[in-house]
Amino acid sequence: QHYFTVLFGHEGQKPLELRCEDEIDGDEWVEAIHQASYSDILIEREVLMQKYIHLVQIVETEKIAANQLRHQLEDQDTEIERLKSEIIALNKTKERMRPYQGNQEDEDPDIKKIKKVQSFMRGWLCRRKWKTIVQDYICSPHAESMRKRNQIVFNMVEAESEYVHQLYILVNCFLRPLRMAASSKKPPISHDDVSSIFLNSETIMFLHEIFHQGLKARIANWPTLILADLFDILLPMLNIYQEFVRNHQYSLQVLANCKQNRDFDKLLKQYEANPACEGRMLETFLTYPMFQIPRYIITLHELLAHTPHEHVERKSLEFAKSKLEELSRVMHDEVSDTENIRKNLAIERTIVEGCDILLDTSQTFIRQGKIF
Repeated sequence: QHYFTVLFGHEGQKPLELRCEDEIDGDEWVEAIHQASYSDILIEREVLMQKYIHLVQIVETEKIAANQLRHQLEDQDTEIERLKSEIIALNKTKERMRPYQGNQEDEDPDIKKIKKVQSFMRGWLCRRKWKTIVQDYICSPHAESMRKRNQIVFNMVEAESEYVHQLYILVNCFLRPLRMAASSKKPPISHDDVSSIFLNSETIMFLHEIFHQGLKARIANWPTLILADLFDILLPMLNIYQEFVRNHQYSLQVLANCKQNRDFDKLLKQYEANPACEGRMLETFLTYPMFQIPRYIITLHELLAHTPHEHVERKSLEFAKSKLEELSRVMHDEVSDTENIRKNLAIERTIVEGCDILLDTSQTFIRQGKIF
């Protein structure tokens, strides 16, 4: 009496027959087993595997860079030894060619004064020439271009910091609370719907946190700014964005369907009322990753416009720009469809009591305004 059976989906797995003392304990056990989700463990394992693969790639990249630096140091040591030998040989040659000099203590005082004046004049002429060279460079087009390039890099770091903050709000104010809500006794949303809405946004946040830390480390070494290797790390991970874009239209549809549930809609409005959201809706945060790739392309265009052709980073920056443009072309059509859905959602939320037929994949946003 008061027993229940646990059936497994795997072939060959024997069912478990369990018994309780009374019916209330049996109901509590059945409810707890229903809420235990093996898929959550699989999702967490997949996220950790992605992080592990990414860290392995970073370690391999750092090893390659360390080997390159080691070879460069060896070459520089060889060059230093060669230059030292040349300097020693030149000094010996000068010693042989130097005429005999008498004792300076026996030198005429007037000659000493003349030499002192000549030394002072040579120093003054050298300083004036150097000052002219520095002023000419400061006013040159090359210096102006370098100033603009540095300003672009500084703006890029600020924009990346803001973007990471937006992803942090998306993950910590929406994704993780909704995961906890999906594990409650009366979940307003299922774990599958949470995964469909947010997909790999947590992985994107982790990726950009690493990229942002790399940018700040480069700024700490200013005025030496080397950015190409950071993009080399970022480029292999851009397929994450392609998955996010392909899923974005579906995620908005799932979100709209979930809002039909009053409990979920009420809970979502509580999350959106968080001061960190600054009055922005969940749909707004879900669209931020859609425009990050075009923002990088514009930044690289501006950097290349102020990067000399003989610059050590030019080829790497051009390669990164070409890869981002190629990815952007693939994502263009999907972004257009997603933007159409987002605008329809925004209009639907302004309609009192909603509008069930407005959110449809066959509906296209054309114009918004007053009807005369």
